[in-house]
Amino acid sequence: MTSIRLSGSSLLLLIAGPVLALSSAGASPLRAQTDLEAVVDSIAREHLDDGRLAGLSVGVTQGTDTLLLKAYGHADLEWDVPMPVDAIHEIGSVTKQFTAVAMLQLWTDGRVDLDADLTEYLPDYDTQGRAIPLRRLFDHTSGIKGYTEMRSFGELRTRALPRDSLVSMFEEVPLEFEPGHALIYNNSAYFLLGLIIEKVSGQPYAEYLEDHVFPRAGMDDTSYCTNDEIWERRAHGYQGGANGLARADFIDHTWPYSAGSLCSTVGDLIAWNRALHGGEVLTDAAYGLLITPRPLEDGTPVRYAMGISHYGTPSGRVIEHGGGIPGFVSHSRYYPDDDVIVVVLQNSAGPPGPAGVVDAIGEHLLGADEAPSAGVYEGDLEAFEGEYRGPTRGTTLTVHVTVRDGSLQVTGAGPAQTLDYLEGLTFFRGNGRFRFALDGGSVRALHVDHVGGHYVLERVDP
Repeated sequence: MTSIRLSGSSLLLLIAGPVLALSSAGASPLRAQTDLEAVVDSIAREHLDDGRLAGLSVGVTQGTDTLLLKAYGHADLEWDVPMPVDAIHEIGSVTKQFTAVAMLQLWTDGRVDLDADLTEYLPDYDTQGRAIPLRRLFDHTSGIKGYTEMRSFGELRTRALPRDSLVSMFEEVPLEFEPGHALIYNNSAYFLLGLIIEKVSGQPYAEYLEDHVFPRAGMDDTSYCTNDEIWERRAHGYQGGANGLARADFIDHTWPYSAGSLCSTVGDLIAWNRALHGGEVLTDAAYGLLITPRPLEDGTPVRYAMGISHYGTPSGRVIEHGGGIPGFVSHSRYYPDDDVIVVVLQNSAGPPGPAGVVDAIGEHLLGADEAPSAGVYEGDLEAFEGEYRGPTRGTTLTVHVTVRDGSLQVTGAGPAQTLDYLEGLTFFRGNGRFRFALDGGSVRALHVDHVGGHYVLERVDP
């Protein structure tokens, strides 16, 4: 396949929705909306110019005011079809918050017990002798192996087979850690949550969402993705190939299911965020559970809640989730302190990702505070030196900690990082947190927290 490179007037397509003067009561003042357009235009133009991006849909609101609603590039490269602002994208793991909401609705109705064991609802599932409360399925702390990281899934992903074919595949794999003792992102737990929704509600997963979730936000363009139906305004997905962009690999939507099989638009996801965070979808109690990260069993805090991350960034607190599926990458973020919603949908997998666009928009509108001030560790840094090893998503991570020029340096996954001291036994670099754990007065473990994962690495040297 020859490389496709866009240029000239076909490079950048602007389809603007209504742009209103900022008037949200009580909201923080933002920069001029025309500056926001220039920032996003520049980002889109740069990535479209170098041929890495097929198309991009962007929406930004504050309160009820639309600050930006634009589409760039193409929904179909072969036919030179411009990206419409209301294009339907596959949103991947942004689906997870819809699954979590459906479960919390059933909890509100008294139909599920979040503290009950998984086997109360799926009695045939083999938990390998462990108790796995339903709560631990929502935040990736169950220890169950993620099916998308299993080699055998590559043989299954294009075939339409009974769902229990997949469940039996990951069910027989040993748990990666004891439930509640780490956080490794996995899709298996959300697949199981979908099965529980169907069993408890008596409805297919897609039907339950259509009846009880989407209507509460007025989402008319959101549904379960299909492999065989023709939809108007549906964007085609692409991925990087040897000669530029190519059509995305096929995946049968039997398998992403309740972990990642929804299709939606920028407009619908903005409406979703507004309704979800505005109290129109869940009760206050259920919403509190949705957005509040639950600590690990030893009390260690995490930053992932129920299908949603909730943590601080240089631009303020965010409640967000991203998604990736063959041909598509997505990111949906809400800034609760400023009532700002940012949604970016991209119909080409791989870099550049929409999270970077969301970050740039947030920093432009809200500014960026300086990183936490580095403190001074008064103890002996050499006590932390050593090799640490443990499971991460789909692999085993080995980290080496050394002291260099009076600071801790970690090497292992990616380039060496020099850490700054935060507090207690916790150090940081950017948004990453590195917390050492003691056992009997000696350093025995390193917790590596990057929001979507909280890995517990055991010290392996004497």
